[in-house]
Amino acid sequence: MRTKVAIIGAGPAGLMLGRLLDLNGIDNVILERKSADYVLGRIRAGVLEQGSVDLMERAQVSRRLHAEGLVHHGTDLSFDGDRVRIDFTDLVGRHVMVYGQTEVTRDLMDARTGQTIYEADDVALHDLDGKSWVSWTKDGVSHRLDCDYIAGCDGYHGVSRASVPAAALATFERVYPFGWLGILVDRPPVAHELIYAHHERGFALCSQRSPTRSRYYVQVPTDEKVEAWSDDRFWDELRRRLNAETAEALQTGPSIEKSIAPLRSFVAEPLRFGSLFLAGDAAHIVPPTGAKGLNLAMSDVAMLADALIEFYDERSNAGLDFYSAKALQRIWKAERFSWWMTSLMHTFPENGAFGRRIQRAEFDYLASSRVAQQSLAENYTGLPG
Repeated sequence: MRTKVAIIGAGPAGLMLGRLLDLNGIDNVILERKSADYVLGRIRAGVLEQGSVDLMERAQVSRRLHAEGLVHHGTDLSFDGDRVRIDFTDLVGRHVMVYGQTEVTRDLMDARTGQTIYEADDVALHDLDGKSWVSWTKDGVSHRLDCDYIAGCDGYHGVSRASVPAAALATFERVYPFGWLGILVDRPPVAHELIYAHHERGFALCSQRSPTRSRYYVQVPTDEKVEAWSDDRFWDELRRRLNAETAEALQTGPSIEKSIAPLRSFVAEPLRFGSLFLAGDAAHIVPPTGAKGLNLAMSDVAMLADALIEFYDERSNAGLDFYSAKALQRIWKAERFSWWMTSLMHTFPENGAFGRRIQRAEFDYLASSRVAQQSLAENYTGLPG
């Protein structure tokens, strides 16, 4: 079996890359170790920058996005009950779209015309410096796929980055001493836009998936167990961290999903190793505070798709050779913004009273400075590729 591009991972990054290649007549095969139902069952955030919306349009999968997505022209930040609204449209002339990552994945799955092999076990990458090939087993039968290039879109724990010799890879990481306890609930959102709240008890986020489905988070220690949090305990804690008006308006209900996500910042360099290119969570992780994870993955595969299209259309290696450096420029800017948002909005007990006063001064500066607000809006809505 042979193809031009083997794509490892059928999340939104792998599916988007496959879709862009399909539309340009470039043969590709996607390998995914989980089932299609499992992939669709993963609950993830979905705040799309304008660039990601544009990419959905380019991929011809934007019909439901525009019909069901929620346009957000701004966001609210709160510090001990004091609030400031960041008006994206007024400040930078852009907005974001709330549309769940699950829905992005579904749209790309439905549009897929190339071959996707789900439940591919024991995936292994071979001869990255030569005539590359990928092996896997399915239903106890071994398979081989020869290819020109491999796109590693299989996430932080995937096989792609693990296939790179350790001496050829530099990694940069910060693990935060807390996670996000999140619940999904079928109740209308407490506000039309997201609310990021800093409180001495910890961070909180009021988010949404639709006009009738909400997603809420509270900061918890890394060793916290989700089983220790009843719905009532969660709602009580969330209310404490919101200002009085928002807490009063909150509509509670039984959770339909509850989980704890750890927070980390991570980057691997470079993103190319012979025929292998890393993209999405295989290459980088950002804290969810800045809503950059999915958008960075979309940016990566847009660059990689353009480079592959250039190679097969023009026989030029320029885009492929520059992919890693170009993608990393955007990645590190997003890492910086996500780190900054995380540092501002979360509690860090080890920083003491001085550290919290610095956070308060940062918030007050943001609330009083249009220039500071423009910087936040520019980064949040998406920097140029």
